[in-house]
Amino acid sequence: MSVNKVILVGRLGRDPETRYTGGGQAVANFSMATDESYKDKNGERQKRTEWHKIVVWSKLAEIAQQYLKKGSLLYLEGRLQTREWQDKEGQKRTTTEIVATNFRMLGGRAEGAAAGVGGGVSARSGGDDMESHAAPADDSYGGSGGGGTPSGGGPEISDEDIPF
Repeated sequence: MSVNKVILVGRLGRDPETRYTGGGQAVANFSMATDESYKDKNGERQKRTEWHKIVVWSKLAEIAQQYLKKGSLLYLEGRLQTREWQDKEGQKRTTTEIVATNFRMLGGRAEGAAAGVGGGVSARSGGDDMESHAAPADDSYGGSGGGGTPSGGGPEISDEDIPF
């Protein structure tokens, strides 16, 4: 038995960037920051920020594009995925990303006002019935499909599920 589960609470480092595969499947990429505070050997409080690459597919990607903005406080669930590709110079590159399966906006109305929404917006992907693949962060993913299109049924969320 194995488990590949990631849970993050942090802030978006940039607005989601949404693209579409050759088959019309939406995929959004954004960065997310988490902070850790600790005391160093001198007893002084230190803060360390960790940056995470996030990939969101299908209807969940469209919801992310519509409601998430840089600075949004977000609870996110997903899984780690490492992939390889070749850059423009032909060099093999590797990246590790979090493929999100669920997220929920946190914070009050003032926090969501920048995104035009109230607090507590949540979205979930139909992860059990959909195979997910992360999208490349470079321009090699220009909508040609690239073999990374998800298959299977769509997510279990509809516009009626959003409470506003």
